[in-house]
Order: sequence, then structure tokens, then C-alpha cells
Amino acid sequence: MSQSKHIHILGICGTFMGGIAVLAKQAGYRVTGCDANVYPPMSTQLEEQGIELIEGFGVEQLSLDPDVFVVGNVVSRGNPLMEEILNRGLPYTSGPQWLADTLLRDKWVLAVAGTHGKTTTTSMLAWILEYAGLNPGFLIGGVPQNFGVSARITESPFFVIEADEYDTAFFDKRSKFVHYRPRTAILNNLEFDHADIFADLAAIETQFHHLVRSVPGNGLVVSNGRETSLARVIQRGCWTAVERFGSDDGWNIDDADVVTLNGEVQGNLRWELLGEHNRMNALAALAAARHVGVPVVQGLAALAEFKNVKRRMEVRGTVNDITVYDDFAHHPTAIDTTVAGLRRKVGDARILAVLEPRSNTMKLGVMKDALPVSLKDADLVFCYAGNLGWDARGALSPLGDKAVVKDDLNELIEAIVAAARPGDQILVMSNGGFGGIHGKLLERLA
Repeated sequence: MSQSKHIHILGICGTFMGGIAVLAKQAGYRVTGCDANVYPPMSTQLEEQGIELIEGFGVEQLSLDPDVFVVGNVVSRGNPLMEEILNRGLPYTSGPQWLADTLLRDKWVLAVAGTHGKTTTTSMLAWILEYAGLNPGFLIGGVPQNFGVSARITESPFFVIEADEYDTAFFDKRSKFVHYRPRTAILNNLEFDHADIFADLAAIETQFHHLVRSVPGNGLVVSNGRETSLARVIQRGCWTAVERFGSDDGWNIDDADVVTLNGEVQGNLRWELLGEHNRMNALAALAAARHVGVPVVQGLAALAEFKNVKRRMEVRGTVNDITVYDDFAHHPTAIDTTVAGLRRKVGDARILAVLEPRSNTMKLGVMKDALPVSLKDADLVFCYAGNLGWDARGALSPLGDKAVVKDDLNELIEAIVAAARPGDQILVMSNGGFGGIHGKLLERLA
């Protein structure tokens, strides 16, 4: 690709748009970008790649005169730069559309969709392909520790992408994943989420069916056999072979971690990861990798060397025999599986669950009634209620004195430190930075 091609990315510091910036740079484009808040770690990552960053959305950026403006979904009408792009009739496109038109066009795309486990499963799949010598490109919404980067483009025909159902841009309300045209599609699970853009589960199922409709007849759909929502999606029409996992008529795994396909033993899963959700993620990744020619035995060998994504049950430190974990869980189902996974690991040790409800869905309070049940395996629950539009104390009242809710972060930290004792496991769950609570806890506990 010629060096002369220049793209300017609006909203470049999001995980997804930042990943696109890195891919474009690697593919030989000149890449510039802007965002409201340009700060580490994304800003550092981008600047290290030689990408010029501008703070804010000032109209003077038009003088950069790129070939096309690539617009992230954080940009809405009324944004001064976007308004001027529209007024002048300048060329613009969305991130997913640009990716599909330029970098994915000749690739065998393996897309990983689902409400939960997308980042982990995408990382597993990319790693299995890497281990098998296929040198895949990838775009992942987190940093897989086996690679140390969230995006790369290679000469390989294979490209693994985390396929998000969130909307594409203010001018394209379809899910991002409808742009990717995968030949191999994983449908990991499907529940109600993103209450800020979807009215109900049926609305999300429709988007998933758009994805299914785009998979070619010689492709493969790998679908969670335990999800009635995904069964409904496929019943609407599917023109591709389907392999199910988590069910006897497809891929399955028993309590001894023996993997079977249609009842035939394929081998054993030996690894460090916790939780039933990760065993399901592994089955999905093995099935998708097999579709591009990786034998199951080789896939299992790769998973034995898989290191989880950062912020997935990541141990941030241990002081005075108290361990602090960081986890991305922010939806009640993810909270439930995360706590249950830790419970299996630590046995009778006390689990102190620390929660920041900060995703759009959680802030709206749509899921609040499911929270107490999702935290049932924890011994104590600490919830940060700053900036919430609903009553966290009321929502968590079924937990009785097990739950402590604070509107002030420092008060929350003091309450956790006062309650903690040697042998405790402190599980911090948030999809944001949570005010650096992990480091502050470790400092105060010491």
C-alpha cells in the first residue's frame, strides 16, 4: 500500500479505534487522530507507533486534509469537527466499514461474537493459530498476554477479530460485526446487554441474525448449544454448517476436562484458567481453529500455554496473606461466573467482592435486580455508588449486612481495609479504572 494514503481518526483513544489506528499504520497508511481525552495507556501506545494525536475536535484539523475521516462511535451530531466534515461534503466512513473495505477484503476472517467472553475467546483463537504457525492478524479489545499487543496485521490469509454487537457510528446503527463478513463465526452466548442502544433481547437477536446471514455456505458457525437465544437466531435462517459446543451433539467437556466431539474423545484441556465460562470459550476456540485446519490436539497444546488477557482475574498483589484481583466483569452473568470461578479456586477462604457498576447498562439500572443473586458466592460485598442514577443500597438490600455501599471511593477503601483479614481474597470488578483502587487497597493493607 502506498505511503500517501492518509486517514484521520475521530475518537482514536477507544480500544477499538486505537486498534484500527495500529493496523492502518502497520499497513503503510499515514495515521493521525483526535479524541476528547488523550491520555495513557492508549495515547502512549499510539505515540510509540508514530501516530500523531490531537486533543479535542477542533475544526482546524480539516487542514490535515486526509483521504478519509474515520469516525468512531463516540462521535455524535453536534461535534464541531464532524459538523464541518458534513457541511463541506468531505469523505468519511466508520471504523468497521474502513476495516472491512481495506484490510479485511482478502482475508479469511474469524469473528468472535457474544455478550461475554469475546476478548478472552478471540485471544485464545489467535493464540491457537499462532501456535500452529499460521501467523494470524488480529484485532482484540484487550491486550492478550501471549502477544503483548491488541492488534496486528500480517501477510497471513487469516484474521481473528473480536466482533462487537455495539453500534457502528452515529450514521450506521447496525452492530459493528455486520461489516466483517466472517468465514468462521463464533456465537459465544447472547443475553440482554447495552440497554443504552437496544430495547430488548429480540433487538440484539436481530443483529446476530444479520451476522449469521453474512456467513458464506462454505463457512462455519460455531454456536453455544446451551443458549435458547442463539437457537432462535439460527432458526430464523442459516445457510452455513453449524457446530454446537456445550452440548452432546457437538463439542463438550466433562468435569475431568476431557474434550469430546460428537461423543468421541479429542484430548485433555490442561491449563491455569478458572471457571465454566472459560471451558466454554476454549471449546469455541478449538472448533473455530479446527475449521482453518488446526488439529484439536494441537489446539489443546496451544491452550496449555495460553496466558489470559489482562484484567481477567489478574492478581494485582498479595500483602499480609490478602490477595487483590482485578477483573473486567460488569454484567450480572459475568459477575456470577467470575465469583463462582474464584470460589472453586479458593475453597472456604473469604471472598470480598468489590463492585463498580459503570457500564452504560449498569448505570441505567436495568440489571440491578439481578445483582444480589450474581454475588451470592461472595462473603462480603462492597459497592461504589458514586454517579449512579439508581439506589444501589435498595438493590443490594437482599444481601443484608453482607453488603456495604459507599458514594465516596476513599470511604469504600477504608471499609474494605477494616473488614479484610489474612487469607481473604479481594475481587475487584469494573470495566473501568475504578480510581486506581487496586493499588490503593494494597498500599493501605500493607
